[in-house]
Amino acid sequence: MRPTAQSAVALGGGHGLHASLSALRRLHDDLTLDQVTAVVTVADNGGSSGRLRGEFGVLPPGDLRMALAALCGDDEWGRTWADVVQHRFAGEGDMNGHVIGNLLIVGLWERLGDHVRALDWVGRLLGARGRVLPMALTPMDITAEFRGVGGADRSATTTVRGQVEVATTEGEIVSVALDPADPAGCPEAVAAIRAADWVVLGPGSWFSSVIPHLLVPDLREALEQTTARLLVVLNLAGQQGETQGWGPEDHLGALLAYAPALRVDTVLADPRTVADADELRSAVGSVGAELMLAEVAEDDGSGVPPARHDHELLAVAYRTIFEAGS
Repeated sequence: MRPTAQSAVALGGGHGLHASLSALRRLHDDLTLDQVTAVVTVADNGGSSGRLRGEFGVLPPGDLRMALAALCGDDEWGRTWADVVQHRFAGEGDMNGHVIGNLLIVGLWERLGDHVRALDWVGRLLGARGRVLPMALTPMDITAEFRGVGGADRSATTTVRGQVEVATTEGEIVSVALDPADPAGCPEAVAAIRAADWVVLGPGSWFSSVIPHLLVPDLREALEQTTARLLVVLNLAGQQGETQGWGPEDHLGALLAYAPALRVDTVLADPRTVADADELRSAVGSVGAELMLAEVAEDDGSGVPPARHDHELLAVAYRTIFEAGS
């Protein structure tokens, strides 16, 4: 019998992981979770992160920073530091576009010479309700094979390199890979996955934030062998440039294409974004998992299909799932 308080590891990057961690942090605060760990994609090549990566040869800090900000508390200290580390400089000089949190992380990396130890120090400064780890300690790029780029013949493929480029190229993704291939996973991230009660995959950019974790052999093996229950959180819609036109079952199928031995326990989807609940339930059941339909998307009353997850609704859904599986 598992204890009431459990540990959770969330994998992803960018805004999707930020939403998931914001929900998990609420469960940490109410003692549903005693430990929250983020394992973050480190292949970003754009904006402030890309500039710092190019100049200093470090991991891109941006998604790591966003994860730390999401784990800041709702007290004055946490809200203040979350705002500070997310602050982006304006102006006309060299600092334009840089983010304070990115500079802080890179500065500590240079000072301490240890990626994980430096992130732990930033987490302590922010009062983060959990730990943030990179998925690997080697800077890398995402490459993808596309069909139909720029209206080209669909029988021909085009190779696209870079996370930003993969996320914004118009076409159909055939496959993705990492360069260098088969990087070593961050040892602390591998250990956290193996020791967790729950692992959460998604939401987020499917090919540039979620699937890259399955391309790191150490992480994929840990995900396939862990005794943790695995929760897959489906996106609310297909993403232009990556999964445009996809349904929920397509997202699940893509994960299993890269990790056929992945054992999924629960799939979470918002019923307002599911065209055919019976079809999705059948797809989920075929991999031995249970489907939970819960309203977890923001609703601004505009009538426009929801595009972002609501942190509080997501926390309610997570709590229900975790308590049912304890």
